[in-house]
Amino acid sequence: MSRNLIIGTGLTAFFTGLAALSFLWTPYNIEVLDIPNRLLTPGGAHLLGTDHFGRDILTMIMMGARTSIAVALVAVGIGMGLGVPLGLLAAAKRGSLLDDLIMRGNDLVFAFPSLVIAILITAVFGPSAVNAIIAIGIFNIPVFARLTRGAALPLWERDFILAARVSGKGAARISAEHILPNIANLMIVQGTIQFSLGILAEAALSYIGLGAQPPTASWGRMLADAQTLVSIAPHVALIPGFAILLTVLGLNLLGDGLRDWLDPRLRVVRT
Repeated sequence: MSRNLIIGTGLTAFFTGLAALSFLWTPYNIEVLDIPNRLLTPGGAHLLGTDHFGRDILTMIMMGARTSIAVALVAVGIGMGLGVPLGLLAAAKRGSLLDDLIMRGNDLVFAFPSLVIAILITAVFGPSAVNAIIAIGIFNIPVFARLTRGAALPLWERDFILAARVSGKGAARISAEHILPNIANLMIVQGTIQFSLGILAEAALSYIGLGAQPPTASWGRMLADAQTLVSIAPHVALIPGFAILLTVLGLNLLGDGLRDWLDPRLRVVRT
């Protein structure tokens, strides 16, 4: 196991553990304001200090981790759940009109950044975490579709695929039984990368007011609330900023480590 994989797994497990723990226990209730104890520095009863409403920052970080991870996880699930089958279908029907329709549709989605899609969705349905999930999920679909198609195309020319076709297996069965297992490692690695991008996207949407709405905690919302307090209480902005940085760093290192660990060519070199 590489150093990147170990460090990435540790950071990811730490913040995932904070999110899971928040379902069972938090030091304070973030819906209760404590104005007399606002902007306390880290230490004492409040390990990471308090914000401008007197809310415990550690509790906000734990609840924000839950929001960010949930949004990113569901969004990546949407991207994989729709993008991978579309990519497999395009590869199976390579060169056909259906292949062109799928790939040109992906190009159309890529033409609109996720932030623009979120603004359009928000204008119709209003800002919320659910709409952020939809916007990020839509943007993830063409990413997985392109990757799946690109990885599957060379496999359709391999001898074991030709043997499966000769044995009478259809395109759908070959894709499920032979193509998908051989590209699963790429999907896992890309999933971790898109997971980290999903957390960044959720923080960005919440920062501009299009993501999770109060009283739901969000790291992006914490940064937005703290932007005018940096000079008098820098910890209010630095702590959620470092939470985002370390989580994204951990997921990127995890993806890099998984890529090295799952790559059969590197496995042969290590052996």
